[in-house]
Amino acid sequence: MKTEKIILGVDPGTTIMGFGIIKVVGKKMEFVQMNELLLNKYKDPYIKLKLIFERTTELIDTYHPDEMALEAPFFGKNVQSMLKLGRAQGVAMAAGLARQVPVTEYLPKKIKMAITGNGNASKEQVALMLKSLLNLKTLPKNLDATDGLAAAVCHFYNSGQKIGGKNYSGWASFIKQNPNKIGSK
Repeated sequence: MKTEKIILGVDPGTTIMGFGIIKVVGKKMEFVQMNELLLNKYKDPYIKLKLIFERTTELIDTYHPDEMALEAPFFGKNVQSMLKLGRAQGVAMAAGLARQVPVTEYLPKKIKMAITGNGNASKEQVALMLKSLLNLKTLPKNLDATDGLAAAVCHFYNSGQKIGGKNYSGWASFIKQNPNKIGSK
């Protein structure tokens, strides 16, 4: 008897949020869809966060994913950019947790390594490998959608193990794994 599950991958961002969905049947993955949420036309950062939450919730309600994989923020030099990216990730994560979808975070290098075998691969290399792996006819203009798809494929390859990230099955799990972040001032 074949098992089947849906994995939603999200590359959170405050300019573009990329997402991809795969279906896993037994040990085989199938492409379902990928797209992006364009946020650059909105100036208000809180509206952007609201739209990220709403779109992620809509994807969950439409495709009923069994698991969700998020690209974790990478540590850069610009603190403001990291803060914005972390908020976007938190909102997407909250949407999954609110719908009881287990969430796993993966570091960008781990996603690239899972897809291409090279943790320093470019977005283009990741996209081309996904095109080959999933028999995609075309690639999107912006590669944020393929980044979201890559998170889902990475999760499939890692079978939901905590490889370079954290795994949350719900709010209680999040609180248990982050005791110092809850209620601290």
